[in-house]
Amino acid sequence: MERTFFGLTSKFMESVYEQFFILKHFGGWSLTESYSLPVGLRNWFVERLKKQFEEEAKQIKKAQKR
Repeated sequence: MERTFFGLTSKFMESVYEQFFILKHFGGWSLTESYSLPVGLRNWFVERLKKQFEEEAKQIKKAQKR
């Protein structure tokens, strides 16, 4: 059954759980820490992790060309 109360669809909730996973797996956050973050701050941390990984990948690629 699809949850739609206040727009909390299954797809939306999956994206929230995905953020929890990213913060836990790559950032070392606990589920409680991730859950307690304000939404805007949680989004910022996930986007910042993404930016960090992209920059690291760029640096690795640059080093491999040498």
